[in-house]
Amino acid sequence: MTPQPLAAVRSIKVKLGLLVAASVLVATAVATLGRAGGVPPWLGVPVTVALALAVTQLLAAGMTSPLRQMTAAARRMATGDHGVRVPETSRDEVGELARAFNTMAADLAAVDRQRRELVANVSHELRTPLTGMRALLENLADGVGPADPAALQVALGQAERTSRLVEDLLDLARVDAGRAPLVPEPVRLAALLADAVAEAEVLGRPVTYDVRVSPPDLVVAADPARLHQLVANLLDNASRHSPAGSTVRVEAGQEGERYVVEVHDAGPGIAPADRERVFEPFGTLAAGDATGGGTGLGLAIARWVSDLHGGTIGFVEPEGGPDGPGGARVRVVLPLSPPERVADEPVGSAGSETVAAQPPRPADVRAAGVAAPGVLDDLFGGFWPARPVPPRLGLLGGALATGALAATLLVERDLGLGTLLVLLAAGGVLLAATPRRRDPWTLGCAGLCVLLAVTTVVRDAEWLVVLCLLAGVATALCGVTRPRTAAGIVLTGLAWPLAGLRGLPWLGRTVARLTGRGQGAAVLRTLVWSVLGLVVFGALLVSADALLAEWVDAAVPDLTTDLLVARVFVTVAVGGVVLAAAYLALDAPRVDRGTGDPRPVGRRFEWLAPVLVVVGVFAVFLVAQATVVLAGHDHLRRTTGLTYAEYVHQGFGQLTVATALTLLVVWAAARKAPRATAADRAWLRGALGVLCLETLVVVGSALHRMHLYQEAYGFTTLRLLVDVVEGWLGLLVLASFAAVVVLRSTWFPRFALVSGVVALLGLAAVNPEAWVADHNLERYADTGRVDWTYLQGLSDDAVPTLVDGSADLTPDERSCVLAGRTGTGAGSDLWEWNLARSRAADALAGVRLEDAATTGSSASPCGSPS
Repeated sequence: MTPQPLAAVRSIKVKLGLLVAASVLVATAVATLGRAGGVPPWLGVPVTVALALAVTQLLAAGMTSPLRQMTAAARRMATGDHGVRVPETSRDEVGELARAFNTMAADLAAVDRQRRELVANVSHELRTPLTGMRALLENLADGVGPADPAALQVALGQAERTSRLVEDLLDLARVDAGRAPLVPEPVRLAALLADAVAEAEVLGRPVTYDVRVSPPDLVVAADPARLHQLVANLLDNASRHSPAGSTVRVEAGQEGERYVVEVHDAGPGIAPADRERVFEPFGTLAAGDATGGGTGLGLAIARWVSDLHGGTIGFVEPEGGPDGPGGARVRVVLPLSPPERVADEPVGSAGSETVAAQPPRPADVRAAGVAAPGVLDDLFGGFWPARPVPPRLGLLGGALATGALAATLLVERDLGLGTLLVLLAAGGVLLAATPRRRDPWTLGCAGLCVLLAVTTVVRDAEWLVVLCLLAGVATALCGVTRPRTAAGIVLTGLAWPLAGLRGLPWLGRTVARLTGRGQGAAVLRTLVWSVLGLVVFGALLVSADALLAEWVDAAVPDLTTDLLVARVFVTVAVGGVVLAAAYLALDAPRVDRGTGDPRPVGRRFEWLAPVLVVVGVFAVFLVAQATVVLAGHDHLRRTTGLTYAEYVHQGFGQLTVATALTLLVVWAAARKAPRATAADRAWLRGALGVLCLETLVVVGSALHRMHLYQEAYGFTTLRLLVDVVEGWLGLLVLASFAAVVVLRSTWFPRFALVSGVVALLGLAAVNPEAWVADHNLERYADTGRVDWTYLQGLSDDAVPTLVDGSADLTPDERSCVLAGRTGTGAGSDLWEWNLARSRAADALAGVRLEDAATTGSSASPCGSPS
């Protein structure tokens, strides 16, 4: 049961007031504490909001659950289940409403019980005299007593019809009362059908029966009496509606783990609009027969028997469709073994989801409950439906431990070994949470995430490390949600922050599991005594041994007030985001829902004309590029007034955007273009193939332009990153071309994600800042032009290259390029260790720089690009 901290409050207004007051107080206290401790707003605001939401969820738990339970109970009562009840735990106005609802439900159950008893009693009382009348009429019809045979035969027919009606009413009364015994046993289907046909032939109707069973020795598990009743009612209905001299076909066969029985008559058939209504009680008129002698209950009982066995029944289109021979064709699909059912389990009837349970005894009114839908179900809808996710104390503990580890290793430290350990711990929690941790896609994403996390101890450039961390987060989330579409990948990124809200009920159940085991007081006492023993004896022994004191200083973080507050905030923040990601892995949303192929356009020109326009625009651009190459720079200068360097710089950004938009055009056209005929597929391959090939030429042009621009104006990490992005887009264009050729693109979104991650890992492996430093020094040696200020701003990744490359520089230039680098960036803290900073310190260890006072003077090249 959901905990209700405010259950004792008798007014819902007071509850809402307490809820608002508690949330405001918690938010104010946390915000004040964070501001006093120097916590930055980007960390303090999310933690404050998260804690306020947690307090709101804790106090509001159970306030609206009775209302949601009453809604669910009312829907079940509308289907005939009057045994549902809602808890009466609250003392406020909602609790009073719950008690009134239970009273109403009890009254409705009593009325329903009386109705069923009335039907059963009337049927029972009528059966005995009708049986006697039938026997008397049989004697008279046989000539035992003097009578008019024709009149007596009519009376006998009416009596038989009344008897059938009573028997059918008794069967329906059993269904309504929920007492439908099912005794399955092995049944030879061919023999059962033969017996049913023999019984139908006794009725004397002028029809013949054609029975076919495949395989002939088919044996099923079923209640023979109930199954015989179902077949007999279908045969009776078919023979009654078939014309004289016609044939009623009965076919049965196995289909996988189920078997099918079909009865096809030669009558007038049933209109599609009436095929469901004929299974309702007294639905004979819907079947097109007002005088056939039926009670109108046979098909209703047939559906009840099929539901009892866990199967389905319905009228389907006759063989040959509307233009075929006609007639009605009823199809019954049943499992080879019916599902196990406890005694007196309610059974639905007439195709509905009715649950006709026995009404509870007065002493059991509060024992029968109904589960309430979550308050977040309407918010998330079909995108993230509620699932019975069990509490996971291990995930909660793992997330909190990761947060504590981050607070210990990250506060007031640079990125390094400690960051890698925190990332690996978070990844371990995420992998433990996902139920498909052995899936190849999930394992592949986990391997990529580890490689991306290693950049924190290999590279010092913050922009590169941050890009790798963001890519690692995206890859990890896609690894656990397993999207297959581009929209699914985007929704996965949006689902991570939403998981913090969607997982609040699960978090509440997990915390309730933690505190509801009856051992809270014992755990608290044990924790207090353990901490006391650690503090007392630890302080004594540390003060007695200097070496132990050094170890403790190195292992125990600084717990001054400001740092303690910062560590608490980091613990909550990191633990919260890890827990949200773990819930996302544990209960992944339907990120690919509703992203299937759309309906193609009706006419080919609707998609082809826009694509051909884009193809023509690209063709004109390529002609212009060829003109520049063939006519030379002088022609370019005369016609545009631009130098070649200015010309290539002017268009690079536009070409990059055009490449990305081309991918969007290919995606949209491939989704909307029809593929029904060979001509459709040929036009699709031809138009999009030409567009992809033109785009590859544009990509080559863009990369060439950037190369010329870097040669003219220098190399930077941003320009190198843009080169990598353009090359990655070119790879996607090539992949799009392959998808167009084979007309299959389900693999493309995952390929785009993985190839992007691999490209980023390749960039990190190249060491971009060292590459930029090396090329700028080479350019300086060739042209005498370099931006010294930019080189000074490179990270420690570039220091070994700068040290080696500056050997041929003048002392002033060497001091300028290495200005401000002391070689102490590696630090002495183990958790800050980084390979790039360590190599930089080693490279600078033996370097003797000139007096830095000359740096920036008029005689020095430092200060402005040359």
